[in-house]
Amino acid sequence: MQSAEARYNALVDQVEVLYNDDQFGTALGLMETETGGLDEWTAELAHLKACLYGASGDADSALRTLQAASAAGAWWQPSILTDDDDLAALQERPEFQELVAVSGERVADDPLPPLVVLPAVPAVGVVVALHGAGLRATQTAQDWAGVLELGYGLVCVESSQRMSPMYRTWPDRERAADDIARALDQLPAELNGVPVIAAGFSAGGRAALDWALTAHPVKVSGAVLVAPALRELPATAAGTLSPATILIGTDDDLLEVVDEAAGRLTSFGFTIERLPGLAHTVPTDFSSRLEKILG
Repeated sequence: MQSAEARYNALVDQVEVLYNDDQFGTALGLMETETGGLDEWTAELAHLKACLYGASGDADSALRTLQAASAAGAWWQPSILTDDDDLAALQERPEFQELVAVSGERVADDPLPPLVVLPAVPAVGVVVALHGAGLRATQTAQDWAGVLELGYGLVCVESSQRMSPMYRTWPDRERAADDIARALDQLPAELNGVPVIAAGFSAGGRAALDWALTAHPVKVSGAVLVAPALRELPATAAGTLSPATILIGTDDDLLEVVDEAAGRLTSFGFTIERLPGLAHTVPTDFSSRLEKILG
């Protein structure tokens, strides 16, 4: 039986496919039938539903959806509401502006302890993995579990920065460093003094890259990044990294951004592996790829 988290992730993936195909009505129908038992994600689902209404031209239903969730205590970081093209038709409405103001008053960061998994043998290193936008440490632990068989400890860090109650990501570089430092301070004794590998997917890949290149909050030995959602890169690298690997699919929407930065990345010592046919996700053979990178 699927967990609520797995059901939520699967539903969002299905809705995203339908959204990209402009099948807004079908996506809304799916949400009507598949959201039972997902009350923890009320805010996130309401925003997704409002965006579907907005994209289909039904601004009134979009507003009502957000208002109902807000009345039940939901909130969103204001930029989630004000910068979304699907909600553009709401921006000048006083009711929407009031909702944005109420939501902004509710925003709260929420530091969480890291999820730590130890290998069955004495650790040869520790992989500190950062989740993608909207994902959780539990999914990160599943994606990066292959490092355990290689003798690495696995530490999955959740961002304290919330865009809505259940949606965490890494928009601020300094606060990401604070979250990483907090997690490293909580490492068990078995992982003290071993080499540290910065790792991450998507937004977490960007945060891990920033960490690896700046050595802030601490210097790392290497970095393994999957589909990093790159923004501005640091001017220089703080030192040599090994491994220094970026994996990204040829069907990933972020490939163009990575390719534009390829010269800088290779000058920092990174190897970029472009995986044929892979979209914005972790490859299915990720464990075997990790063995080649870290083994």
